[in-house]
Amino acid sequence: MSPTAQSTHDTTRIDDTRIRAVRPLITPALLQEWLPAPEAAQALVENSRAAISRVLHGTDDRLVVVVGPCSIHDHAQAMDYARQLKAQADALSEDLLVVMRVYFEKPRTTVGWKGYINDPHLDGSFAINEGLELARKLLLDVLALGLPVGTEFLDLLSPQFISDLVSWGAIGARTTESQSHRQLVSGLSCPVGLKNGTDGGVKVAADAIQAAQAPHAFMGMTKMGQAAIFETRGNDDCHVILRGGKQPNYSAADVNAACALLKAAGLREQLMVDVSHANSSKQHRKQIEVAADVAQQIAAGDTRITGLMIESHLQEGRQDIVPGQALQPGVSVTDACISFEQTVPVLQGLAAAVRQRRQARATA
Repeated sequence: MSPTAQSTHDTTRIDDTRIRAVRPLITPALLQEWLPAPEAAQALVENSRAAISRVLHGTDDRLVVVVGPCSIHDHAQAMDYARQLKAQADALSEDLLVVMRVYFEKPRTTVGWKGYINDPHLDGSFAINEGLELARKLLLDVLALGLPVGTEFLDLLSPQFISDLVSWGAIGARTTESQSHRQLVSGLSCPVGLKNGTDGGVKVAADAIQAAQAPHAFMGMTKMGQAAIFETRGNDDCHVILRGGKQPNYSAADVNAACALLKAAGLREQLMVDVSHANSSKQHRKQIEVAADVAQQIAAGDTRITGLMIESHLQEGRQDIVPGQALQPGVSVTDACISFEQTVPVLQGLAAAVRQRRQARATA
């Protein structure tokens, strides 16, 4: 017998050579058993998803407004924001369908803090199991206020832990072109917005919608934590998000160009405008100006604009995470946001624009 046959074959020379550690991951099923969705939360998610779908299919003339912090990093501050937003959502509910932006995962251009799920202590400890639990707990608490939530789906496994609580999802500019994310969207139960590419190109988002509307088969993880093959039905509740690129793309001319491209692709002529990111040239206060421009387009009768995204926190601006240094409460640790005080008149202006659009259509 040869020496090779007598010993166990060693693959450590070629397998996992750059893996530093492998740690256990909680299963989605166990987390959902610990933190189940009450009936009221399930009803809110179901009803708000249906309402957003009606906006996308033209049977509800309200404007979907996804508004909230660039990223979540503190439970208490997020809930403080949610309570204030809920009051505005109720007051403007005839004209706006307000969804709180509750973003747990942050795509990075190079490196940096990856978000509340990946690093909930903001210190590089990567307590991911705890982050998943904290994220689900926050979603349940926001839903308990009666406020639907929206989030970006970045990681391909994390939706199994939280997607049952999400009313609207987004795919970011860096991942809209990803086949894996398009497949994910095809199986998600909520409406999803897909952003134009980082260069401003809208075709990549239109292609993504066509892909997400189709059925797919792909590998994934079940809620019991087992590897499986998923077969999806396709998602007809998708739309483009204009977020700018090399230059802003929120003007009437940009909306016309995007809708012409969608029409040529056989897709619904509708879109959402992200007033932040490249559309505000990364100047957070400019979101107010951009929102006012979009509101004028809506007031003038444009029904193709079905929603807006706004980055807003308790206080304006942003701050860096510095080890050993306390953070300012209510200030973003990622992109700069406008304050809630600055947000209220923006919401009121959007609601007024929807009323003008409605009145113009009624008298036409």
